[in-house]
Parts: sequence; C-alpha cells; structure tokens
Amino acid sequence: MGSRLALDDGVYLRNSVQTAAKILVVGHFAVGKTTFIGTMSEIPPLRTEEIMTQAGAGIDDPKGAPHKTTTTVAMDFGRLTLSEKLVLYLFGTPGQQRFVQVWEDMTRGALGALVLVDPERLDESFPVMDLVEHYGIPYAIAVNRFDGTPSHSLDEIREALDLLPETPVVSCDARDQRSSADSLIALVRYLQSRLN
Repeated sequence: MGSRLALDDGVYLRNSVQTAAKILVVGHFAVGKTTFIGTMSEIPPLRTEEIMTQAGAGIDDPKGAPHKTTTTVAMDFGRLTLSEKLVLYLFGTPGQQRFVQVWEDMTRGALGALVLVDPERLDESFPVMDLVEHYGIPYAIAVNRFDGTPSHSLDEIREALDLLPETPVVSCDARDQRSSADSLIALVRYLQSRLN
C-alpha cells in the first residue's frame, strides 16, 4: 500500500511553479550552511541536525565554532520563491568527509552550488571544492564573515583558493538575509552568464 506526504498547502512543494531550480549550499564542517538556509528559506527549513557526541570527538573538529553542539547528518532543505514561475530549492549538505556518499544523490539535478567558506579555515574548503568540481557543478564562493575574525580582502581569498577569474567571490553573513540574498544573486547571475 502506497503512502503520500501529508503537506498543508504545499508547504515544501509548490504546484503552481513552472520552473524549479535546485541549488546546493555546501561547505566544510561548521561554516554556516544550516544558518544560511534557515535565513533564506520562506518556509520552516527541514533540518536533520543531531547533538554532537563523544563518538565524533577527533572526527568533527569544532575549532572554528567552539560552541557548536549540533551537526547536520543528512541535509538541510529550504525554499525561496522568486516569482510565480520560478522557485529555488536550497539543499544543504553535511560538511564532514564521512558524509561524502550523500553528495552523489544531492548533486543530481543541481544547477549550481554556493560554497560557503570560513576565511580563517580556507584549507578546509579544498575538499568541498574538489567534490563540486568532480560533479561538474558550477559554483560561487560566499565568504561567511564570523564575529571577531580578521578581515581578508576578497582578492586575497580568491588567490588563496586558486580560483578561476570568472568564479564569483562575495562576502556574506549567513545570519543576515540581505547579505545571504546577495550571495545567491551572485551565483544565479554566474549561472545565467554561462548560458549566454
């Protein structure tokens, strides 16, 4: 016997949309993906966070977020309607290497990825960027500015990450809706430019 989702008024899915775009929000552990999706989603985001336990000690390194107590174990999901004809579905992936197997499924149908990076832990961004490039997903970099961290210019970050000149690099604060929206706009414009 089959079952179907019981959703009130299409909370997670919209029936009237003619075009849906799947966007990945990716990055290393504790970089702000869950916060970003929560900030941007017009619906209560679907989250799969669990409390961090001793089992993750030595595996999940919370040095960039010493007060972090939870971690995403499957995905985050949010929705952002741009018009009656276009909606963005935002999928956040777990940042730890042990969840790499989730990526293959998550990348199917994705138009692009927003890669969040912590300017103080840029070295942790390389495995994520390698995965995005492995799956052939165009991406933009959003430098998530954390409180109390030194400021680096976007050109310095571009150079440190060894990015192609056309790869967008923008500054953002995952807690701020305007700043986060600007990051998504940069990604969408980049995706549009690749179609021309």
